Amino acid sequence: MTRKEEKRNLETIPVGSLGVIALKGCKTLGEKVDYYLVKWRAERESEHKDSLAFSGYQRDTYLLGVEIPRFGSGEAKGIIQESVRGDDLYIMVDVCNYSMTYCLCGHENHMSPDDHYQNLKRIIAAVGGKARRITVIMPFLYESRQHKRTARESLDCAIALQELVSMGVDNIITFDAHDARVQNAIPLHGFETVQPAYQFIKGLLRNVKGLIPDTDHMMVISPDEGGMSRAIYIANVLGLDIGMFYKRRDYTRIVNGRNPIVAHEFLGSSVEGKDMIIIDDMISSGESAIEVARALKARNANRIFICATFGLFTGGLERFDKAYEEGVISRVLTTNLIYQTPELLSREWYINCDMSKYIAYLIDTLNHDSSISDLLDPSEKIQNIVARYKEGDF
Repeated sequence: MTRKEEKRNLETIPVGSLGVIALKGCKTLGEKVDYYLVKWRAERESEHKDSLAFSGYQRDTYLLGVEIPRFGSGEAKGIIQESVRGDDLYIMVDVCNYSMTYCLCGHENHMSPDDHYQNLKRIIAAVGGKARRITVIMPFLYESRQHKRTARESLDCAIALQELVSMGVDNIITFDAHDARVQNAIPLHGFETVQPAYQFIKGLLRNVKGLIPDTDHMMVISPDEGGMSRAIYIANVLGLDIGMFYKRRDYTRIVNGRNPIVAHEFLGSSVEGKDMIIIDDMISSGESAIEVARALKARNANRIFICATFGLFTGGLERFDKAYEEGVISRVLTTNLIYQTPELLSREWYINCDMSKYIAYLIDTLNHDSSISDLLDPSEKIQNIVARYKEGDF
């Protein structure tokens, strides 16, 4: 931890004793976050750390024990195994972890996002309003793909946000929300959508040789019009040109809940001979990302790197294996904010971007009621890491 961060955190006393609850599907990420918090607070020197306001500041773990047992019928309840009275609670949940199972009338059921969301509500209900403050860290925002109404249909994400704040949640932290405007559903409560731009660039520079981040050798691509803000940010920070694809859809029919894409049309300058960074919020089936990569290759692009915050890979990994073998893609980067299969982690084309340290910074800073503005805009850190890469010091 740098001196700047130590000083920032020590200027204020904690809001309350820190408690982190990592729900079952988020246990691995929670343990990594806890490791950093324990390490930093053990090393941190403060003349006030023996005062009452810093009671319980240095501990062996900040993870609280919770259980969510189920009855034979599949119904469940949330149990917190220690006191949370007066605590500053951070509840971490991964609604995409389909590897979690439970027994329902003798059958094994895989947990859906709905099941994980219900478990989150059970733990909030178990707190019983006794915590000083509750912050929900939900990297993949529940129902965020159902964020707007185009017909007579439900607005699930907005309803979920309102439900959480009505239960006493003060802040919601998510990553790369599909549409950040959904926060308008809870305008009087804290809502932060965090971008992992720094982690993507660090992952690329650490794992790929021969990158030249300038306008003659690299370009940033948005695979659709909705993701332009992400691409614009990275392009501006790195000083690169930008290109965009827009999707021509068949609005006469619906396949798998959406209008099928007919073609990807490109807007932008020449990509010939340049390395491409395709940036998006998620890889679902991966069909669109690979089609965009093929379209860029047809325009004589050089290496293609796909960066997406959430790697769902709902259609399996074979599509990406084939694209890698054919030389269509060079690397795929996603974060560990959601469940990753062992098969994905073993792939040669995959780069895992660890977000645990970043989440620990957010929790540590918010517990001191300090500003997280510099954490939300990592442009300075990106410039430093690129400079080090150019000097061969990375």
